[in-house]
Amino acid sequence: MPLVTSKEMFEKAYAGGYAIGAFNVNNMEIIQGIVNAATEERAPLILQVSAGARKYANPTYLKKLVEAAVEESGLPICLHLDHGDSFELCKDCVDKGFTSVMIDASSHAFSDNIKITRNVVEYAHDHGVVVEAELGRLAGVEDDVKVKAEDSSYTDPDQVQEFVEKTGVDSLAIAIGTSHGAFKFKGEPKLRFDILEEVSKRLPGFPIVLHGASSVPQYLVEEINRYGGNMPGAQGVPEEMLRKAAEMAVCKINIDSDLRMAVTATIRKYFNDNPSHFDPRQYLGPARERVKEVVKHKIQYVLGCGGKA
Repeated sequence: MPLVTSKEMFEKAYAGGYAIGAFNVNNMEIIQGIVNAATEERAPLILQVSAGARKYANPTYLKKLVEAAVEESGLPICLHLDHGDSFELCKDCVDKGFTSVMIDASSHAFSDNIKITRNVVEYAHDHGVVVEAELGRLAGVEDDVKVKAEDSSYTDPDQVQEFVEKTGVDSLAIAIGTSHGAFKFKGEPKLRFDILEEVSKRLPGFPIVLHGASSVPQYLVEEINRYGGNMPGAQGVPEEMLRKAAEMAVCKINIDSDLRMAVTATIRKYFNDNPSHFDPRQYLGPARERVKEVVKHKIQYVLGCGGKA
C-alpha cells in the first residue's frame, strides 16, 4: 500500500464522529512507537514532519522511514508537512513525495493568507496532494512556531466560508483556545466550542483541525522532575474536551508534546537507574515503548479511531 492523502480518512472521521491522530515524528524510534500502537489498534495515521524535524533528520530519511512503516504495518498512512511557512517549503515537500502539506500563513493579513494559501493549493492539487491551512493564531511555541499570547487570536467564523471558497483548501486549522507546547493554561482550561459549532455550521461536512492539543500528562511531568528535570506544573487540554471536539467537526488532532515528554521521561529515568550504560539501544528501546503506550491511550480515549483502518 502506498502513502495516502487524508481525504478519505477525513470523510470517514467526520461521518463517524471521531478524529485521526496527527503525530509529529523526528526519528526512527518515535515513528516505530506510533506505528506499533496504531497497528495494534488498527487505526489510520497521519505522521507529520515540522520544519524543525526536516532540519534535524532530513525529509528524505523521514519519508523512507514512513514508507517502511507503511510496508510493515499495512495501515493507511498520510505523510504531512506541519506548519509550512512558505510556498517554497510546501512545494519542496510535494516534490519529495509528501501526500499532504500545511501552509500556515495565519500571521499575514486575511487577504494575503488567502493569496499565499491559494498558490500552495494550486500547486499541490496539480500533484495529487491535499492542503491544510490555518485561520486564527494559536499562542505558544513549537519548533519555529512562536506566537506570544497577546498576538494570538480566535478564528472568526464570519471569515471561514470565504477563506475556504477562495483558496480551495482541503482542511482548516482553527483557533478555539488550544496552544502549542506543554505550558497552556493558567487556571481552568477552556475551549471555545461555540466557535467550533459556528464554524461547522458555516462549513457543513468540512474537516476541521485542532493544533496545540497535547494534554500534558502530569505523571510524565512528575517523572521528568523526579530525575533531574525542572518542568513547572502544566495544565494541558483535558482529554474529555478533545473527545468532544472529535465528536463534532474536528477530524484531525495534532499530538507532539506528549510524545516528547514520554521520550524524555523514559531516558531520564533510564540514566538515573543505569548511569554507566552507553548503548543507545538500551534507552531508545524503552522510549519507543513509552511512545507506543501514549499513542494507544490517545487512540482509545481521545481520538476514537481504533478499528477504523
